[in-house]
Amino acid sequence: MDILTVKAVHIIALVSWFAAMFYLPRLFVYHAENAENSGFVGVVKIMEAKLFKFIALPAFVLTIVTGVWLILLQPELLTNPAKMHSGWLHVKLTLFVLLCVWFFHSAVMLKQLARDTCRKSGKFFRFYNEIPTLFLIAIVLLAVLKPF
Repeated sequence: MDILTVKAVHIIALVSWFAAMFYLPRLFVYHAENAENSGFVGVVKIMEAKLFKFIALPAFVLTIVTGVWLILLQPELLTNPAKMHSGWLHVKLTLFVLLCVWFFHSAVMLKQLARDTCRKSGKFFRFYNEIPTLFLIAIVLLAVLKPF
């Protein structure tokens, strides 16, 4: 595969992963705010589990695989700052690692909600829902503008 194909797959995977990260905490909001409605919560639990298992997790893995592949195709991005402006990539990768922490924390929240042991409020999850948006803005700006 050439670099443009890998880059296209990377972007598709990233968009899919972010779509799931935007929607999953919204489901958490509905779950937390309707805890007394067992029928509704039962449906939301299924939606949460399927979204994570069949969309978020595969997209996450494909994002990592294609991201590593892109770096392997252009190792100078990490090793030769004089040749290519690589500072932006280091910052982007740091933000990615922090986003992964958020993502794995979401998996923990998902398990707690599935077991009915999560005590977070709908208000908490409304704030929690905004975190991936902040990461997306920063990562896209770094990737497109390459400011340093």
